[in-house]
Amino acid sequence: MTKPLVAGNWKMHGNIEQASSLASQLAANWNDLQAVEMVVFPPFVHLSTVKEALANSAVALGAQNISQHEGGAYTGEISGAMLVEQGCQYVLVGHSERRELFGENNVTVAEKFKAAQKVGLVPILCVGESLQERRQGQTLAVVSSQISAVIDCVGLRNVSRAVIAYEPVWAIGTGEVASPQQAQQVHSAIRTQLGNIGADTRLLYGGSVKSSSAVELFAQPDINGGLVGGASLEAHEFLNIVKLAE
Repeated sequence: MTKPLVAGNWKMHGNIEQASSLASQLAANWNDLQAVEMVVFPPFVHLSTVKEALANSAVALGAQNISQHEGGAYTGEISGAMLVEQGCQYVLVGHSERRELFGENNVTVAEKFKAAQKVGLVPILCVGESLQERRQGQTLAVVSSQISAVIDCVGLRNVSRAVIAYEPVWAIGTGEVASPQQAQQVHSAIRTQLGNIGADTRLLYGGSVKSSSAVELFAQPDINGGLVGGASLEAHEFLNIVKLAE
């Protein structure tokens, strides 16, 4: 059975004290190595602080972004090897905010996915449609094309070894949540696209996930956990969401 995964994306929030406090609360209250895997994604500048707070706990550490380059004259970028040195096990790739605000296209996302796996990081590939694309009935085509670009770059088997998070863009930070049926439809299509090789690939739902909506979402057959934004910044709420994935 696929082990559920719940990830907390802290985005650009918090100072060092807040990052340490939040990570310490999660580490102290989540010791279950069997039922659900928890991973948090703090800002780059807080990675070392959070790593220290999570030491000897069951909570994994991840990064919010990665450069597609191994090194060189790329001011402001962070390589995969650097993330590994900081203790990261996971990295977000292709988050809608990176695509929309920073111009990352499917090719760039695929290159970052490849760079992550090359150094042993597990990419969480984020896919999802805009409100306009959903209204035009393009949801499944958009999501399929985003995944296909990565398959073309690294192969189906390598994509299936990673994690895929479906995040409808219209639900991120808006308070809107795809219905369990809408989410399951997309997750089922992703599972079909991956085929037998991806039978055990963990598929997450993201987009304004809260404990109040997580129960029904996590009950869907092809949803194996969640990628949580704002709700992951409050320890009690995030822990409740993680427990609901058991």
